[in-house]
Amino acid sequence: MSKKLRVRFAPSPTGALHIGGVRTALYNYLLAHKLGGTFILRIEDTDQTRFVEGAENYILDALKWLGIMPDEGIGVGGPHEPYRQSERKELYKVYADELINSGKAYYAFDTSEELDAMRAIYESKGSAFQYNALTRVKLKNSLSMSEQEVHDIIASGTPYVIRLKVPAKAEIRFQDSIRDWVHVHTSSIDDKVLMKSDGMPTYHLANVVDDHIMEITHVIRGEEWLPSAPLHILLYQAFGWQPPQFAHLPLLLKPEGNGKLSKRDADLGGFPVFPLEWKDPQTGVISKGFKQEGYLPAAMINFLAFLGWNPGTEQELFSLDELISAFSLERINKAGAKFDVNKAKWFNEQYLKLQDVASLATQYLPDLPKKEAESFVHLFLDRITFPQELGEKVKEFTELPSAYEEEVVQNKWNEESQKGLQVLNDTLPFLEFWEADAIKSFIQLKLEEAGIKMGKVMQMLRVALSGNGAGPDLMISMELWGKDQVLLRLKKAIETFSKR
Repeated sequence: MSKKLRVRFAPSPTGALHIGGVRTALYNYLLAHKLGGTFILRIEDTDQTRFVEGAENYILDALKWLGIMPDEGIGVGGPHEPYRQSERKELYKVYADELINSGKAYYAFDTSEELDAMRAIYESKGSAFQYNALTRVKLKNSLSMSEQEVHDIIASGTPYVIRLKVPAKAEIRFQDSIRDWVHVHTSSIDDKVLMKSDGMPTYHLANVVDDHIMEITHVIRGEEWLPSAPLHILLYQAFGWQPPQFAHLPLLLKPEGNGKLSKRDADLGGFPVFPLEWKDPQTGVISKGFKQEGYLPAAMINFLAFLGWNPGTEQELFSLDELISAFSLERINKAGAKFDVNKAKWFNEQYLKLQDVASLATQYLPDLPKKEAESFVHLFLDRITFPQELGEKVKEFTELPSAYEEEVVQNKWNEESQKGLQVLNDTLPFLEFWEADAIKSFIQLKLEEAGIKMGKVMQMLRVALSGNGAGPDLMISMELWGKDQVLLRLKKAIETFSKR
């Protein structure tokens, strides 16, 4: 096996890529790029009954959006083509036959009805049926038949599967980079099917054969695959191959932390679990994606990196290059990671502030004059989570307030604030240079001349103009409203407050 680090992301095209799969791809990408290795994308589509049209392209589009494209594999090519397992069918048969010839696997001719009947017998006795060293001698397979019987039944065209001959009394031990030593006794493992009766390999055989042929040095995958790891170790041993280093990532948990995150949980919580919008080709049902919700790729990368890993420092904002430098398997936690959507929003807010103002203005406020649009972006950038909120913010901003924040009016509307607003109502028409700094200086001057402290008036001025007790910079807001609009709002508010 090559000493150069080689990792793979190997999803199945059974639908939209779950955000947990995206994290797996990201961790593989980070490790490969940190250690000068190769990140490979392989499609594991041996189960053709679950194949979903468009799923493979969706996977590629998601990785492209996030900027973590493979160095080799689907969409790129490489020395081990093809990278779709369905196109490597004949290869797996060769390796399955190798195990047959070495006595590490065997033919099994049991029908599904016969196996169901056997399960029913075991269940009636209060136990579970396993196809293993104890039961295989009583079943229809090449271990319980003569060589001639096996030859004749295969020649007759009787369907068969190929099963792994799991040792009866052995312990499997391997060291996982995240979970340390794992010990499993073979009594808990049945003789798994390696080749199905239709000639297609099962996931287990194809996975191990491809990882060996493609010289994979590290298998980084989700915790849900940990129960399969002992079987894979047995397969490596059966072939006489050196297994890769395994690292099983912690589960992504519901926001409250009790159980694995599912699409249903996300739907109930009002957030996506898919990177991109997905339309089910059979039902037509559309599931929302993080991209369409307004999440930025850099924010998603940063957020996902922290779901199970931490840098060991207080730093939270990392560019992709910084993540590559900081990442290591040693700092991945064993415990499941809560999917905190509020933290995802926080990351998005931080990265949104770093976006180019002119680009945001052009994309999200295209109907406004360039300078005005950019001013609005500056005004609201600290107050939005998603860029598409800009349009709604501008709409709210330009509408006359229909109500005023009652608590502020109750506490702040008094003789002094009333006098202050009236002073501004009387004097602001004479301010000729309508610009934020000039407006502020003018207000300070006129209130000072009237013997009124600015702090006694400003929150009521904000409520009078916007209806709210808090909001973006008031002077910039006044500049954007324009003099006529400010005077209209101020007059309306004074009339409304005076009727109290």
